[in-house]
Formats: sequence, structure tokens, C-alpha cells
Amino acid sequence: MLSTRSGWNIKPHGRSPRVGSRKEGVESMMRGHDGRPAVPALGVRHCPQQPEAAVITLHGGREDGYQTSRPWHPAALRMRPVLRTAASAVSLQEAVLGHVRYRHRGWNHEDPLQDAYRALDELEELAGPVPVVLIGHSMGGRAALRAASHPLVRGVVALAPWLPPEEPTAHLRGKRAVVLHGDRDTVTSPDASLGYVRRARLAESRAGIVLIRHGDHAMLRRAALWHRCVGGLVADLLRPRENPSGLAAASYAATTPLLL
Repeated sequence: MLSTRSGWNIKPHGRSPRVGSRKEGVESMMRGHDGRPAVPALGVRHCPQQPEAAVITLHGGREDGYQTSRPWHPAALRMRPVLRTAASAVSLQEAVLGHVRYRHRGWNHEDPLQDAYRALDELEELAGPVPVVLIGHSMGGRAALRAASHPLVRGVVALAPWLPPEEPTAHLRGKRAVVLHGDRDTVTSPDASLGYVRRARLAESRAGIVLIRHGDHAMLRRAALWHRCVGGLVADLLRPRENPSGLAAASYAATTPLLL
């Protein structure tokens, strides 16, 4: 069993990949005004010796708030089992697993989006131009969908995303995006997610939406189903562009939201 620095025990496919030097490279890559290493935007949970793909999570937050984002906040903790689920869907010999470190708890002036861009740039320094799947919840779903404009991003899984009516979709052309939303979410709107997916399709994106029956915003009701969907979608989105399959392909083809 491979024990990562997060305290997880993850069973690798084949030999245990090496993590050390690549992770240290990210942490020394950026420096603050005082010349000391700055805190990276990319938190690396696992990195093989020769990465071929990456899965990065983005947690939720608030509409406004300049308080420092901490890893023990509930929104951040909520994404740990989601990343573990993603880890089970990929080969650990090939995939980087990580999360975006936010500077602030709020969206403010697109702060989480800028953090996501920095994390993706750091990932490219670490692993090269590997295909990336972003998994974002709530505010993190909005940031993940926006960050799909980054050239590394192949696809996005947006969990109960916060999507205001004016949220842009033109940058999703040629990308893949699947939204999972609980049909009883009272924090963010399933209807707004459906409208977003429809606009994304007009922008020539492969986009789909899956509604979790009785699902809530925190993804606690029917948690096992949420996690199964995440694992399947990560595997689907990392496949070559010409071969969509599984839940992702079904959601792209559906004319109405899939209901599970």
C-alpha cells in the first residue's frame, strides 16, 4: 500500500511511484517578495515518476470573504473523499492527484479562478502538458468550469456548482463538462445548472447534466452514488476525445437531465 502525505492508504497499480523530488520542485518554484518560497496554489497529494494525467479538486466557499482559506474548513474536508474516489478510477502509476489551495474563502474578484490558473501552471511545471480533469464543488464548481479555458484541462466534473445566470460558456468549446446536481439542493440551483449546460452545448462543448434524486448540496444524501458517479466520470473524461463512453457519453446524448 502506498501511504501518501495526506495520510491516505491508496493501493497503487503495480510498483509504488516515487513522489519526493517532483513535489519539492513545485514548492520551490514560486517565491514571494521576500525571496522565500511562496505557498504553491497546487497541493500535491500524489505524483508518480512519469505523470501522464492529473485529477485536481476545487472545494467550495463563499460569494464574498477575504478570510484565509484553511485545509480544515468543512468545504475543504468535503473534497477529500471525492479525491479518494477519483484515485480509485485512475492508475496511480500515471496520474497526479491534487487540489487547488485558495488564498481566500470567497469568490470576491474571481480569486478562486486565479488560484486555479496558478495551480494549473504549477502542474505543468511539475508534470508537463498532461491532460487534466478538474472536480469542483459549489464555488469550486464555478471556478473549475471557468478554468476549463486553460490548455491542460480536458474535462470538468462540476458538483452542485454555483452558476449565476451570466456565467460564460464560450470558452468551453471543444471541452467536456458534466454537472452533477442534487434535485433537492437549496443552496445552489439545479435549474441554473441545466441552463448552463444548454448554453455550453450551443458553444460546441460536450456537456451534460445528471440529477441525483433526493440529493442535497453537501452530497451527504446518497453519498455512495455521488462518489460512484465521480469515479466513472473521471475515467470517462480522461479517455481520448474520440471515444466518449459511460455516464459522460450518456449525459452528452440526453435531451433532458439524466435522473439517478
